[in-house]
Amino acid sequence: MTKIDMCVDLNGFKMKNPVTVASGTFGFGREYAEYVDLNQIGAISVKGLTLEERQGNPTPRVVETPMGMINSVGLQNPGVEYFIKHELPYLSQFDTKIIANINGNTIEEYCKMAEILSKTSVDALELNISCPNVKSGGVAFGINPDMVYKVTKSVRENCGKYLIVKLSPNVSDIKEIGIAAENGGADCISLINTLIGMGIDIETQKPILARGSGGLSGPAVKPVAVRMVYEVTKVVNIPVIGMGGIMDYADAVEFFLAGADAISVGTANFINPKVTMDILKGIEGYMERKGYTCVKEFVGKLDF
Repeated sequence: MTKIDMCVDLNGFKMKNPVTVASGTFGFGREYAEYVDLNQIGAISVKGLTLEERQGNPTPRVVETPMGMINSVGLQNPGVEYFIKHELPYLSQFDTKIIANINGNTIEEYCKMAEILSKTSVDALELNISCPNVKSGGVAFGINPDMVYKVTKSVRENCGKYLIVKLSPNVSDIKEIGIAAENGGADCISLINTLIGMGIDIETQKPILARGSGGLSGPAVKPVAVRMVYEVTKVVNIPVIGMGGIMDYADAVEFFLAGADAISVGTANFINPKVTMDILKGIEGYMERKGYTCVKEFVGKLDF
């Protein structure tokens, strides 16, 4: 039998396999180290970073739903300098790619973080454009194509690393957002981020989350995510990392068939901390069954 090659090359960003973990669901890696060999994961996208330390939103800030969860954590993190000094050295000992997810309230904050992190050993930056642009009335950067282009272009000019732009699904046309990110200089696109959702306590007649609404993730969002990945891969010429409700290998394969070059596992990590390894084994088994020798052979092979 021909040996299966799980390696993927996202236009120069090479990983030993296409299974990565989504920002905000895997901490800084050490939280999962006793459950899974971090050397076996293709890439780790660390907890979202901001320029300064951030305490996050008031509690309660997580609510379970029948098919996932809604979170309003609010990007609680120790800040980029703390990450570089205390978390990055730990992660760097493992044979996995390190993706730093960056978040800002202004373009200047994004650019400053890109400049700082470009001088470190991280392998890539993931630009989270679901953040509110305080200079435009708090409207998220990622919902307007012109703003997506502007922030991506500005970060690209200050970034010496591989640049991934993470798209928000809370838009009218995901295709034009993807095109804007590519035109702005993105090396890769990741999608989707969470959908906006709300949970209500019928006894108190108040929102369950202190902030009212939050980001819906988990199996409920998968059909939306698969559709958006399919649409974006049809209009851009850069690699795409697909995510959104991936719970097992079959979910992952759907994303590959829709056109994703790699996948990212998020909410499932909370349910089964070893899920990435289960998914990797499942993908390998699928490839053996179908006679594939490398992942690229079935990327975008949706018969439609």
